[in-house]
Amino acid sequence: MPWNKHDYPVSMKNLEPRIRHKAIEIANALLEDGYEEGRAIPIATAKAEEWAENHPESHNSNSSSGKKSDHRQSSSTERRHSEPVASSKSHDNIHVVPTDSGWAIKEEGKSSYQSTFDTKTEAVDAAKALSHKQNIRAIIHNQDGQIASSIKS
Repeated sequence: MPWNKHDYPVSMKNLEPRIRHKAIEIANALLEDGYEEGRAIPIATAKAEEWAENHPESHNSNSSSGKKSDHRQSSSTERRHSEPVASSKSHDNIHVVPTDSGWAIKEEGKSSYQSTFDTKTEAVDAAKALSHKQNIRAIIHNQDGQIASSIKS
């Protein structure tokens, strides 16, 4: 189901409107590319926040900045459709995931665990430290494997 500026995942409600709008665009593109909602939402949120860091607002007036940046946004939008998919496969995100004997940190796109822990708290703490040290996003999963949250230091 495609999202829009009035109907979007609850996890995006606290994002700034322009970042939320970008996250919605990216999430819709990921859904079109076959991603599941549970995976598309945090990837889209992370990419939108990354986009906002690289594209700060340069004008206070929304109407003039919107018109002046239309050309750049349109080329950015054309790249955006394929960019999150390609970068999500090679991105350095880490995931805290449940294992048969506890919890693990796993690099995105890799099948082996980077490190294992007895408890989720230990794994999350280690992922936070790693996220901060390497300036990457840590995506935290629940016991059932669903994404619960993400951390960007």
